[in-house]
Amino acid sequence: MDKELQQKYLNEIGIVVWQERNFENLGNLDRPQISPKDSINRKELLNKNHNQHLLDLQEQVKTCKECALHQSRTQTVFGAGNTQSDWFIIGEAPGSEEDVKGEPFVGRAGQLLNSMLLAMGLPRNEIFIANILKCRPPNNRDPKTDEVDACRKYLKRQLELIKPKIILALGRIAAQNLLKLDIPIGKMRGNSYLYPNSNLPVVVTYHPAYLLRSPRKKRKVWGDLKFAMQKYKELT
Repeated sequence: MDKELQQKYLNEIGIVVWQERNFENLGNLDRPQISPKDSINRKELLNKNHNQHLLDLQEQVKTCKECALHQSRTQTVFGAGNTQSDWFIIGEAPGSEEDVKGEPFVGRAGQLLNSMLLAMGLPRNEIFIANILKCRPPNNRDPKTDEVDACRKYLKRQLELIKPKIILALGRIAAQNLLKLDIPIGKMRGNSYLYPNSNLPVVVTYHPAYLLRSPRKKRKVWGDLKFAMQKYKELT
């Protein structure tokens, strides 16, 4: 990525002075994508079986009624991005805009996430983004335990199919539910965890929506992102 452009994105997330100058190429922009609205782009997936498995999973999510959230949703939010990405970003749950558009991380928080990713050298279409929940909780309240449990199998299957090399968990709720831990996010940051029953590393940082309310935390997030990049580099 061009250094001036990268500095622009660092500035957008509130990091003016930085030291990292060179980032390895973290992917191929020609990899297959899930489109924001349709979720799966059939023409671009290289492997037909992989394509069909994801389509089947998407249909299961669309018709899911295993918790009460199906009664109030506009549509499900399956996830979006590169279905063969090394990076899997996991947030909390869809908000009102995501519920309407069917895409995770849109609006101001999504724009900030895009800048965070670009500062890492990762265009949004080079990673896969999903949430702990596939449906929006009413009034954007915190997810309930039964809701997380109902969605857990879908997220697990996404991870099995996409086979990322690293997970970046955004926010306390995503991190605690993903890892099944009851640890404050401040203590989770700066550590590498493993997704349960796997060797898949998980790095935790603050949610972009939290950064919009607490912009002074952006520098800490940049430290988390550099830590995640270092973990990825070690894996590859």
